[in-house]
Amino acid sequence: MNVTAERYNILIVDDERSNIDVLMHILKPEYGMRVAKTGAAAIKVATETQPELILLDVLLPDMNGFEVLSALKESDDTRHIPVIFVTGLARVEDEERGFKAGAVDYIVKPFNNSIVKARVRTHLQIVKQIRTIERLGLIDPLTDIPNRRSFDNQAQVLWRSSIRDCEPLGLLILDADNFKSYNDTYGHPQGDVLLQSVGRNIAECLRRPMDVAARIGGEEFAVLLPDTSLEGAVLVAESIRQKIESCIVPCQHSNADTSITVSIGAGSRIAKHDDRLEDFVAEVDEKLYAAKMGGRNRVCY
Repeated sequence: MNVTAERYNILIVDDERSNIDVLMHILKPEYGMRVAKTGAAAIKVATETQPELILLDVLLPDMNGFEVLSALKESDDTRHIPVIFVTGLARVEDEERGFKAGAVDYIVKPFNNSIVKARVRTHLQIVKQIRTIERLGLIDPLTDIPNRRSFDNQAQVLWRSSIRDCEPLGLLILDADNFKSYNDTYGHPQGDVLLQSVGRNIAECLRRPMDVAARIGGEEFAVLLPDTSLEGAVLVAESIRQKIESCIVPCQHSNADTSITVSIGAGSRIAKHDDRLEDFVAEVDEKLYAAKMGGRNRVCY
């Protein structure tokens, strides 16, 4: 897939209508476009829409482009967005200042259409490569679902959302029962096949795009359920438990059919400013331990 096929979004920041029209004419056929005419508007739009690239003029009515870039770099929400200065300031000192401020490129007006398209394509290709690397670093290679690092990142984001929006965050922590015995009986390669099946079945039980299933340890999995009460979290947990209990996993090197069960701890909380995510995770982990001690193949909450 090429860069433009992903329909990346570009934010143009310029107060001159003629400059905006020219850039829109060059880029709109291939990219989604947004426009801001002041520095304050640029920061607001970038924060809310998360464009893949910003084309930023230096001379703006309320603040200069260097100040805008500095504000973008100071925010966790926007510091990752690459910025290209597109400006009439042609002095070497201005270009040097732009790069020192964190711009990825500097295009001087009047600009050549081919150069603008080439520079934009180059930097969006870098964005694509970075996203690919990040994805590979966030996906568990065995089960092809998010890994522990991804879970930790998503949990922090959803925890902050729970605080901000006063909405409950549901959490499940699952562990495959007697997995060591399974490995000892059928071998580690078959154990990998079983874990792949567990991960796949968990993911299939999640109905909403915002729900997150992850493998967080050897045979341990977790599920994040935004805007989900305890009752809802328990319903999802029970559907996962039943689905895995009924699943048959053929043995690769024999005619034997194998199966496994899972124990699940479940919880839900509307986070407050003085609450800690680590404490919430520990509480749900205690429920998982209770499920194990209570006989396994059950949900405790």
